[in-house]
Amino acid sequence: MCGRFQLSVKGKHISERFNVEVFDDRYKPAFNCAPGQWLPVITNTEPDKLSFFRWGLIPFWAKDPKIGNKLINARAETLSEKPAYKTAFAHRRCLIPANGFYEWKKDKQKTPYRIFLKGEHIFAMAGLWESWKNETGETLNTFSIITTGPNEFMSAIHQRMPVILTPDQEQRWLSQASIETLWPLLGSYDTALMEAYPVSQAINSPYHDYPSVAEPVLPPGQPPDLFS
Repeated sequence: MCGRFQLSVKGKHISERFNVEVFDDRYKPAFNCAPGQWLPVITNTEPDKLSFFRWGLIPFWAKDPKIGNKLINARAETLSEKPAYKTAFAHRRCLIPANGFYEWKKDKQKTPYRIFLKGEHIFAMAGLWESWKNETGETLNTFSIITTGPNEFMSAIHQRMPVILTPDQEQRWLSQASIETLWPLLGSYDTALMEAYPVSQAINSPYHDYPSVAEPVLPPGQPPDLFS
């Protein structure tokens, strides 16, 4: 799964990378983005705007919004099968900008790792979004990050990874393309373009949102070599 990510760059860098309008009075860099938070996304209906949706998808047909707590990730392999995702996959897709994400390696310490692209480039994770209305007619916009099987690099850390899109793929993901042409986009990212290092257990709490949670920390007994 993907339960934490990082978007700690300046607003102007997001604007330049995705050609969207970013307002600094709303966008704030974050080192520990967590489910339940209102976070930046770029939707297929407003691709020139940075929108803010809550992480944890609530299907339009849901009776209880708490279902969003369980739908932070959507498995690429079953998007067309699961009732929570199949309509969104066909009609409501989005990009989630990031400059890193976190996963926990299942070792004795359950060590958290920061995973990022070589050169610290901003990237986009593929996502789905929904609009849900409560009994009073108020609208709540939410999103989920799509995950896929790991590439060779990620398999040493975790059995899943977010779907990371290239710039060309981003445009197709936000287009009116048919589902059949979108499936090839949902594979794992190029191993050669990724790096990682262990970070502090402080990342476990969403209340810890400051630069040091994204800095490298060596677990006891581990030699000082980074994943690359």
